[in-house]
Amino acid sequence: MARLERIWLKRAHRGPMDPINSAILDAGRGLRGNANYDGRRHVTIITVERWAELLEELSTTIDPATRRANLLVSGLDLENTRGRSLVLGGCVLRIGGETRPCERMEQSLPGLRAAMEVRWGGGAWAEVVKGGEIAVGDHVTWEPAIALLG
Repeated sequence: MARLERIWLKRAHRGPMDPINSAILDAGRGLRGNANYDGRRHVTIITVERWAELLEELSTTIDPATRRANLLVSGLDLENTRGRSLVLGGCVLRIGGETRPCERMEQSLPGLRAAMEVRWGGGAWAEVVKGGEIAVGDHVTWEPAIALLG
């Protein structure tokens, strides 16, 4: 079963990623208190599994906070999920696209940025469609696709 493993809040642009146990997502706005609040990319998401693949490829270990994403989830794949909706606790997030790695990844670990360029290695960004409180340990599922009749 997929779940929310970690939450990070970036209080200032280029600032540190502060780990928190719970947060508020506001519909149409993003992660409350985050530097990107009210921006186009409400939240950024990475997965435990893809992060582990990247580190194995680079033969190293490094904290997933290095990626500078807001949410770390386990048990699902984000690759090619643009337009899908993720249910996180009582919230709904619509995947807007792939999060492309920036130069800060290379500063953190040589080779990391290039490794992330493949198979959505940088994770995904999403818009908050339905807000509410989230907490580490919350279940995460894909909203079922609605078949079009006609």
